[in-house]
Amino acid sequence: MKNSLFIKIKEALFSVLPISFIVVILQFTPLINLTDQEVIVFCISVIFLILGIALFNLGADIAMQPIGEQIGSSLMKTKKLSIILPVCLIIGILITIAEPDLSVLAMQVQDVINSSLLIASIGIGVGIFLVIAVTKIIFKKDLSTLLMFFYMILFALVSLIVINGKGNLIALSFDSGGVTTGPITVPFIMTLGIGIAATIGGRHASENSFGLISLCSVGPILAILILGLFTNGTLTYSVPNYGIADNIALSFLETSLSTMKEVGVSLSLIVIFFIIIQCIYLKLPRKKLIQIFIGIIYTFVGLVLFLTAATVGFLPIGFKMGQQIATDNNQLVILFGFILGLVVVLAEPAIHVLTKQVEEITNGGVTKRSMLIALSIGVGVSIGLSMIRIVYDFSILYFIIPGYFISLGLSFFVPKLYTAIAFDSGGVASGPLTSSFILPFAIGVCLTIQGEANVLTDAFGIIAMVAMTPLISIQTLGFKAIMLSRIHEKQRMKQILASDDEQIIYFD
Repeated sequence: MKNSLFIKIKEALFSVLPISFIVVILQFTPLINLTDQEVIVFCISVIFLILGIALFNLGADIAMQPIGEQIGSSLMKTKKLSIILPVCLIIGILITIAEPDLSVLAMQVQDVINSSLLIASIGIGVGIFLVIAVTKIIFKKDLSTLLMFFYMILFALVSLIVINGKGNLIALSFDSGGVTTGPITVPFIMTLGIGIAATIGGRHASENSFGLISLCSVGPILAILILGLFTNGTLTYSVPNYGIADNIALSFLETSLSTMKEVGVSLSLIVIFFIIIQCIYLKLPRKKLIQIFIGIIYTFVGLVLFLTAATVGFLPIGFKMGQQIATDNNQLVILFGFILGLVVVLAEPAIHVLTKQVEEITNGGVTKRSMLIALSIGVGVSIGLSMIRIVYDFSILYFIIPGYFISLGLSFFVPKLYTAIAFDSGGVASGPLTSSFILPFAIGVCLTIQGEANVLTDAFGIIAMVAMTPLISIQTLGFKAIMLSRIHEKQRMKQILASDDEQIIYFD
């Protein structure tokens, strides 16, 4: 266990150091000017972040993933849709409501939509689409066709929202789809799908296990758009206080305690549900149960450290960086947005869960390294494009509509496994660090360039962009794999033909 923790800390170190170095280097340039207190808070937050990611990933390996797989396989053994689907609906709603990542977004937009209403609507959306996703696995339906169908409905609702003069709600609705797939939801839902697909079996079981995250990301977008159609009055947004508290120790303590409550509620829902399933169906041995509960403790401590660091240190620093860089040079924020995107995705805890599972399920066919490179480039491009949108003040639809049409179009030309992985990756890439560092950065930039009135339409939507671009970059990776495979096949055929010619000449 000690060796495993050491390996996880080493991985977390390489994930967090790039973004930390960028902030430190900028501090020694005229671009940003952080106070001594802000530098101290940021440095403490970096340490918390590294330990948090390491402990979370360790806990996900030994607890969250086994729980998801065991629940998925045990549900399928009942062979009763009347049990499987209602249970999945409840799981989707409860996990989403308790997702700390969603709370970060709800806190930042509480002036626009009541926090409880926002979280409840998104929870119901995820629950319904988790049922659809599980039904897709059971009946082995094509993911691309389902995604095409639901995105057509989604864009039809977007048209109605624009016609009704509620266009400033579009960016927020797409953001909600990205934040719901957070560090607790991803490991559990992904492994739930793996457990269900493995029990059903079949030739394409590994491919069929992906797609739950992508479908669950659609639900919240539709939920908020539908909510927007029935919302009356003007939607106004005021920028919250992103300043660092005077008392650093008290700030860390208060944030830690509130985070412990949120994470505790979230994990307790999963634990209670697991205990019920264990008593009725699983009957796992005591040794395995002890291992799982130790993993849950690791997950709990890791998430508390991670979210505390993100809230206390990264959120205010991201906001101030955005303000100061935009003040210095409007065009420069585009470059820095791209650079931040390249490295911030590496520090998202759920990314490492996804890439590890993809590498294992594909038997190394899709490597963790190639996934991280594709995701890093995709997120870098997304944040760079988001900065362009802020600088030149135009609707997110100019990026979202072509982006999703390209993504859905590519799904007909690349292996279905890559499409499923790509759409899952989009939801996973837009995690808590995106919400608590990149979004405040964008708000700071927008506040400086466009003013507070445009924050809701221009700054929000950046999480949606982060969730969209990996769909293209990962599928491009799949397209490249097809091309290389065809080239290798042609070379092999040439070698076979050349060998045959040599044999004919020899016998003559």
